Amino acid sequence: MPMFRRVPLALTLVLLLGGCMSGQSDKEANAPLPRMTKEKAEAWAKHWTESMARTAKAEIAPGTATANFTNCLGKKNESADDGRFTLSYNARVKLPKKQHAEAIRAIRDALKKQGFEIVGYRSDSKQKPANLVDAKHPTDHQFVSAGDVTDELLTLVVSTPCLLPPDAKQQEF
Repeated sequence: MPMFRRVPLALTLVLLLGGCMSGQSDKEANAPLPRMTKEKAEAWAKHWTESMARTAKAEIAPGTATANFTNCLGKKNESADDGRFTLSYNARVKLPKKQHAEAIRAIRDALKKQGFEIVGYRSDSKQKPANLVDAKHPTDHQFVSAGDVTDELLTLVVSTPCLLPPDAKQQEF
């Protein structure tokens, strides 16, 4: 499935994560951001996709993992100059279609056990994707998603909230 078919997922991410400065007051908008390097963020996201792949009893297909770093935008489309970023990490696993529903259920159940809120789930062959789970962490604000892409592939997505590099001075608005 081409990436543009995952656009609803990207829009869901924006709505769920609310941008990096989405507090209702200036004080909340300037609350300290979590700090992490891009390298550590990518390693963390890679770990999560690998964990989901193991839960699905599959392996990440070689050459399918991609990391997409973007600048954080605030509630009013503010853009800071302090290096803050978000990461969307995507990997695909090869798995026969008959195992997709079971794999997505297993990922959903594992996410629940780890404290994630399931914000979307389905297993319906009449829909595309037929099997899908979307979840967010209530305090850390990361977002994860898994769904079928083709009869042989699942996609695994991990997205971070707005992160600030460790040595950067956080800009205030």
